[in-house]
Amino acid sequence: MLKTALKPRWILMLILAMAIAAVFVLLSQWQFSSSRDAPPPAPSATENVRPLTEVLQPLTPLYSSTADQMVSLDGSFLSGTRVLVQNRLSEGEDGLWVVEAFAVEGSDGDPEPGVGGAVIPVVLGWVPEADEAAAIEEQQGPASVVGRLLPPEAPEVQRPVEGQVPTLATAELTNLWDRESYSAFVVASEVTVGGTDVPFAEGMRQVVVGPQPQETPINWLNIFYAIEWVVFAGFAFFLWWRLVADDYRRSLEDAADAAEAAQAEGADRRPDASVVVTGAGPSTHASTDPTSDTERSAHSD
Repeated sequence: MLKTALKPRWILMLILAMAIAAVFVLLSQWQFSSSRDAPPPAPSATENVRPLTEVLQPLTPLYSSTADQMVSLDGSFLSGTRVLVQNRLSEGEDGLWVVEAFAVEGSDGDPEPGVGGAVIPVVLGWVPEADEAAAIEEQQGPASVVGRLLPPEAPEVQRPVEGQVPTLATAELTNLWDRESYSAFVVASEVTVGGTDVPFAEGMRQVVVGPQPQETPINWLNIFYAIEWVVFAGFAFFLWWRLVADDYRRSLEDAADAAEAAQAEGADRRPDASVVVTGAGPSTHASTDPTSDTERSAHSD
């Protein structure tokens, strides 16, 4: 079988199988490296308050490297933009988030200094019932906010409730407010007007969001794909071996057929023994003695 494997065509096929297996191994390594997501930013970085305009720009996606960052922003709360976000838990109790649009001063597209251009949703607090939110005075006018920057949620299809949304999806709020928006929202921890802290209204509980846990999550689906690529690499060599084995088996069968054909041809070419018929009757006698015919002729004379 080694002689068959050393044929030029099978050597070339082996090189091709090695190249394919190498590609599969590289894909496996890539899947393994992708199975562990990048760890979240360390609290030492995220807890250092930075201006929002330095961290994120409007219409720019929020990546994991900047999510969870504590930011500060100056601008104005826009009147008539309050919405309630449904299905929010606080200390195990179901309720709603109170959210308002905040026009960020210094953002791209800022039409006038002090008015702000692009808006970002700001979570001001939590209420157990929508009726209680109606009794809380709406924030309006210039203010400064410090809070945690978080990625937006995905929109959900749900029967609309006036003044409420099922998720905090910035794409949906952009259409609702008809303003250019950031692709993120801020959970406020401090709100100040003219340098004076604005206490959270009675009946509205502050929403507290801590830094992300530092565990690096593992994506088991990527690990499964990585194992699959290793199996495919092994299958490339297995397929080459099977093709060589089939070629070797065919060569043995061809050799056996050739030997049988040669043996049959040799039997057909072997000379026949001479046959002598004696007596006048129907009985016959075969003789191989070369002198029998001569002696029989002498006796008859």
